[in-house]
Amino acid sequence: MKYGVIGAGAMGYRYGVMLQENAGAEVDFIDTWEPNVEKVREQGGVSVARDHQNRRVIPINIYYPEEYQGKPDVWIIFKKQMQLEDELKRDAAAGLFHKGQYVFSAMNGMGHFEKIVKYFSAEKILCGTAMIATRLDGPANVDFMGAKGTEQMHISQYAGGKPTTATQQVIADFKAASLGPIFVEDYLGMCMSKVVFNAVVNTLCTMFEVQMGQFIEYEGVPKMAEQLFNEAYDACERAGIHLIETRQEEIDSVTTISHEYKYHYPSMYQDFSKGRSTEVDYINGYIAKIGREHDYVCRTHEFVTQQVHLAELMRKYH
Repeated sequence: MKYGVIGAGAMGYRYGVMLQENAGAEVDFIDTWEPNVEKVREQGGVSVARDHQNRRVIPINIYYPEEYQGKPDVWIIFKKQMQLEDELKRDAAAGLFHKGQYVFSAMNGMGHFEKIVKYFSAEKILCGTAMIATRLDGPANVDFMGAKGTEQMHISQYAGGKPTTATQQVIADFKAASLGPIFVEDYLGMCMSKVVFNAVVNTLCTMFEVQMGQFIEYEGVPKMAEQLFNEAYDACERAGIHLIETRQEEIDSVTTISHEYKYHYPSMYQDFSKGRSTEVDYINGYIAKIGREHDYVCRTHEFVTQQVHLAELMRKYH
């Protein structure tokens, strides 16, 4: 299958480059950040390292939406939640979307599929989550974190059910790309499992401006994680959402994954440190919203959400 990546950022580059280099797939990149597009064209590709080592420039095709004439079989979307609506409007106006195309997204947080379904039919939407850490250190400069072969992701169908032929083809390509795909029938439980993980690791690492390995040094992390996870699971249970991991598995994963990606700053911190808005409303805030909608107050998630927004505001004094 031919792929088009909307959003040539950390994860967009990760998926697109691995599909191109490992699976031999044809991949085009679409981006609206001018310094990024122009840097790729200037240096002849994207500069890629893994854990700060073996940096090299990998040739890629990159376009602004208005100049793209291709028709990929599958779009891969990696944008920030607060940017997605405007991005989709611009791409649609540029004539990028065509009947019969599929779309896959494994963005952080929740709320993106409700926007994507305005442009694609439900049966054409593939949902994903990725335990894959990547850093964008500058325009056309990306660092794949974690040893080769440790990538793992989940994929599901927005419309539910067993994998269709097209889904199986995408999974096969992702497997050949060494992205470690695992199929799950329930997209909502799959996605919320990742959201509640991010609500601990991404948010707390951002608040204290630390790498995941530094974060896990504190002996109280499991207790902090348990408190946040319990609220999230209680809210999801009241909403009828069944997460694909147990509470204990989520708690254990904080330790395992934090050690595995010990040098990684989560994406929320990467935004925060560069003065950008964070996605906390789509992570901790989304969990709190589910709770409120089902007569359950997630007090810790609500407090943490406000703390992150306070920290964003206080940057002007630092």
